[in-house]
Formats: sequence, structure tokens, C-alpha cells
Amino acid sequence: MKTPSEHQIIRVVQGRGESAVRQVVEEYPLSLRVNGRDLATLVCSPHQLNFLLAGFFRLQGFVDSLDDILSLGVCQDFGLAELRIRGQLPERLLPTLTSGCGTGIAYNLPQTLLDSSLERSRNYTSDSLFRLMKELNQRTEQYRSHGGIHSAAVGDADGLQLYAEDIGRHNTLDRLAGEAWFKQIDLQDKMLVSSGRVSTEMVAKAARLGIGLIASRTSPTDKAIALCRQAGITLVGYLRGETMEVYSHPGQLQLSNGEQKIEGVTGVILAGGESRRMGSDKSLLPIHGARFIDHVYARMSALFDEVVIVTNSPDLYREIDCRKVPDIYSAQGSLAGIHSGLAHAKQQKIFVVGCDMPFISAALIRKICSHAGEGDLVIPHSSNGHEPLHALYNKSCLAAMERILDAGQRRIKLFFNQIKVLYITSQDIKKLDHHESSFQNINTPEDYFRLRGTLVEADLAQYATA
Repeated sequence: MKTPSEHQIIRVVQGRGESAVRQVVEEYPLSLRVNGRDLATLVCSPHQLNFLLAGFFRLQGFVDSLDDILSLGVCQDFGLAELRIRGQLPERLLPTLTSGCGTGIAYNLPQTLLDSSLERSRNYTSDSLFRLMKELNQRTEQYRSHGGIHSAAVGDADGLQLYAEDIGRHNTLDRLAGEAWFKQIDLQDKMLVSSGRVSTEMVAKAARLGIGLIASRTSPTDKAIALCRQAGITLVGYLRGETMEVYSHPGQLQLSNGEQKIEGVTGVILAGGESRRMGSDKSLLPIHGARFIDHVYARMSALFDEVVIVTNSPDLYREIDCRKVPDIYSAQGSLAGIHSGLAHAKQQKIFVVGCDMPFISAALIRKICSHAGEGDLVIPHSSNGHEPLHALYNKSCLAAMERILDAGQRRIKLFFNQIKVLYITSQDIKKLDHHESSFQNINTPEDYFRLRGTLVEADLAQYATA
């Protein structure tokens, strides 16, 4: 990369000025002439312009392959790029000036993305994302030495694959797209990490490339969040050190706190309720940027190797990558759901939660599962009584459950006297979950809006670190 120029400056510290030398990146205007027609001027960094131009034309939809670029020449002295491409440019092009550094120019930004993109099931881990951002940070020596330049990288669980930097954050993505094209690297389902703010243009370009996760050291815009939700892309902001904020599709990102997953237990999410009092499916209600069930699945998949969703409507959760199993006993409530999860689980024991319990505590779940060998059922007894939808069940419970279900009964506690039950007391629960938020669920629209109205940042911080 070209060495930055040095400039004499005055540095002011605590009201006193002193002479100093500051390295400053070069701002380079590059005029584009395509098929003899003046198209636009890109403000960029003057290096590897072939990657930048190929990626720019690819992401604007002007060419479909490198073969469509018949010729490409750059005169750096005059800041002019001449290209000939197969076919003609549209007669009318309405440029959109973006808010990116260098005032990037974009054409043909998609207004919507197809709902079919949500059918893709992607899986990422927080560990691999942290590693990728760390690799990006290690590459950005120029950013740290003189500031004013953006960097971006794409990679996967195996590490960083492509890296680019430019004064324009949108240009970094164009460079990555162009280099991937030249090197025949497929970006489908890769992770993109960036030093700059994530805007709708960044999301649209990433979606065109098939990228499934976007992360930044800083913040996204509100419309970028909305577009990521529509496009099935996991969006992460403020990824610094070991902290981050997830704004969309958290179910695709498996969180890790360095602890091992719980062995010998399958996580079961009950999503087969009738929701008669709510009037709609509770699992699909939005909270903190995602559906209830997305929050529940993210936490459960971080704790258990196998997670099963018990549902009679599996298409509602097709983007969640786990087994979906139906009730074996139809229309017999939560007991039938627990029975089905237990019968279908690969492990001898299951830990059950409801789909409308987004604040489950990993610490409390680990505590309950640590007593797995002490009873057929390990169940918390909270301030409100038994919590059978937040409990550990052994397959030894199946026969007793089936006797109750065969008799047409639905109450879960009716089989308790036929098995060995271990109760976790409210006092023990509050040591790990002071407000007993793990058992908070919703049954009516009033419950839901009350929860939305009282949800504060402290609650979310407690959920994120539980």
C-alpha cells in the first residue's frame, strides 16, 4: 500500500500547542468512464484499483462475471479508469450519495430482499467471531498509525480469508468482492467484520454476496438493522474485546463463555402451545430485536450439544438449525410436549424450557443439571411454586407420564408421586437468579406489553451475561 504523506501539524494538549508531524492518508478521486460514457467518480485509496473496480461493477449489478469486463485500464496520473463491458448501461441511472467516508456512489440498491433468504440456516460461534475481529485489528497497523482509514475482512471459523482497507468503508467491501472474484473465493455464508458503521448499503452489498453475518467495532443504523432482519443476516455491533451487541437473528450465533457444554442432556424447547389467551403464537413475538424463540434457542444451543424443538408447526422455525418433533399425544398440553421431547431425545435426560421464556439463566440451568443423578425429575420450586417448564427430566419418567396421558389427564404434577423428585429451593434459585427472571413468561397480550414496557437496559445486560 502507498506510504501516507507526512504533514506538519499543531497538536493541542490541555490548552497548549506544540509542533508535530502527522501521517495522513491520500484521498484519491477516480473517474469512471464505461463504454465511452462518463459514469461516476469514486473517492478511494490509490491501490489495487482493479479489485475495487471489479467489485464495484459486480455489486452494482452491471456485470455478472469477469468475462463481462472486456477491458479495464487505469491512468493513475489523471485519476481516470476506462472500462468496456459486455452490453450497455441502463439509459437512466439515478446515483445515490451514501453517508460513507469518501461519499461512495451506488446504483440499483435493492429496496427489498426476497423472503426466501430467510430459509437459509446459518450457524456461527462467538469464539470464531472474536478471533476474526482480532485478526482484523492486527492487520490495521495503518489505521492505528495515522487514522482516517477503514478496514474490513471476511472469514469463517477457520480464520481470516480476505482483508481490505480504504478511506471509504463501502470501498473496503467492493475491494473484498473484487478480490474474491479474481481469486474465485465463494463468500456464501462467510462472516464480514468492519471497522466502520454498518449502513443499508453495506448490508445490501453483503446480502448480494451471500454473507450471513456482519459485525462492526461501532454501531449499525436503524435501517441496516431492519434490512438484516429481512435478509436473514446476523448483525453485530460494538464488537470490542470480549463484548458485543447482537441486533438481528441471534439464534444463528452460538454464544460461548469458555465453559463446556452440559454432557448427557438434550435441550428441549416447547413450542406447541395453543396460545389461546394470547391470540397468536407466543414464540414469534418480537423482543429486543428478535423473536422469543430465537433468544431461547441461542441460550440453549450454547449449553447443549443437541437442542430439539417440540412443535406441530415446524415450518415456523425452518431457519433454526435443529430437529423439530411433533407431539406423540395430540392436544394434551405441556405434559405431551415434555413427553415427546423426552421420547425423541438422543440423551437419557432432557432440560425443558418454554418458548416464551427469553430470560433463562445459564448459571441456573447448570445448577439444576448438576443434580441430574439425584432424581428422575429435578425441578425448581420458585416463589410462585413448581416450575415444570424449567426442569430436568429423565427417560425413567416416560412410563409414568404415559399412564397419565393414556388416562386423558393433562396436569404435569399428576405423575410426580410415581417417580423420585428433587426440588431446588427458592433460596438456592435466588443465589443465581435474584429476580427469578428465568421463569418469566407471557400468557396474555397484557403480559407481553407489560414486559415490553418495563424492559430496561439493566435487564438486558443481566440476560446477556447470565
